[in-house]
Amino acid sequence: MPSGSFGNRRISPVLPSKRGAFILVLCRVPLLANRISAQSAPKRPPRVTSRRIGIHISTAGGVHNAAERAYRLGCNTLQIFSSSPRQWAPYDLSYPLCKRMFRLRAQYDLKPLVIHTNYLVNLASTNQLFLKKSIEAFRGEIERALAVCADYLVLHPGSFRGADREAGLLQTAAAIVAATQGLDLAEAGLTILIENTAGSEFSLGGSFEQVAEVIDRLRGIVPIAACIDTCHTHVAGYDIVTQEGIYQTLLRLDATVGLNNVKVIHCNDAKAARGSKLDRHQQIGKGTIGVEPFRILLNDLRLAHAAFIAETPVETPGDDRRNVEALKKLVT
Repeated sequence: MPSGSFGNRRISPVLPSKRGAFILVLCRVPLLANRISAQSAPKRPPRVTSRRIGIHISTAGGVHNAAERAYRLGCNTLQIFSSSPRQWAPYDLSYPLCKRMFRLRAQYDLKPLVIHTNYLVNLASTNQLFLKKSIEAFRGEIERALAVCADYLVLHPGSFRGADREAGLLQTAAAIVAATQGLDLAEAGLTILIENTAGSEFSLGGSFEQVAEVIDRLRGIVPIAACIDTCHTHVAGYDIVTQEGIYQTLLRLDATVGLNNVKVIHCNDAKAARGSKLDRHQQIGKGTIGVEPFRILLNDLRLAHAAFIAETPVETPGDDRRNVEALKKLVT
């Protein structure tokens, strides 16, 4: 099968994994889910900004449809799931659809492509059977990310219930190494991103220092960096609402993780109060964070390299487009 290129990236034919199973498998595409392809394309290209702004997109009907949806929502970057977020079953990916996704991304200048790992994966688990299942599932996420030529794979560092935080951080790093054995992520241009969390009990990643520790343990072993979620940051207790607060928070982020290592920012307003530890996303500007912090983040030159991706709820038709537009309007 032929190969193609996207900038300095290439899409390759089906590759066997270390276990000998093929990364790509045939999929069946429901006709109703292909309605996006039947809709008329925009009469002119959507307006984009100097920042990469997008949203988490459905892959219903085939992974390539996510690229179409992203373009029609006015995005120039996107995030998807490569498996059901709360089930162990992965999505089926075929080589033709991955290749089509690749071509659409090049056509629409959609980059980076971010994949969010299944929420069930817990690489800090103290249950050995669950840990084994998590490592296998995470390896599957990596293989699918490689197959679709994703740039980033976002991972929550896990829950250390039954152990202590330091042991949990160490195990998460070790489990990532185990899951990547035999796979050359650097050659493929794929980077794993450790996401900060809301800081609930036993959850790893509730502080920038914990995110930095996982990154530091893996530096030089696998391509590794960070994803920072605004809702998680806020409810974990950081002040990103006041001007002085967000300034100090960015200083702390730079001193721990390093702003240059922040490759993706999940732009989510919050339904819960600062320090509540409750991870409840809200529409941009309608929650307890408000609009101004997003304006500061989007226009900070130290973060100009990052992709800004909303994971806001779609409660009424058009919410996804409105949140993308709300972020784009803040770029000066």
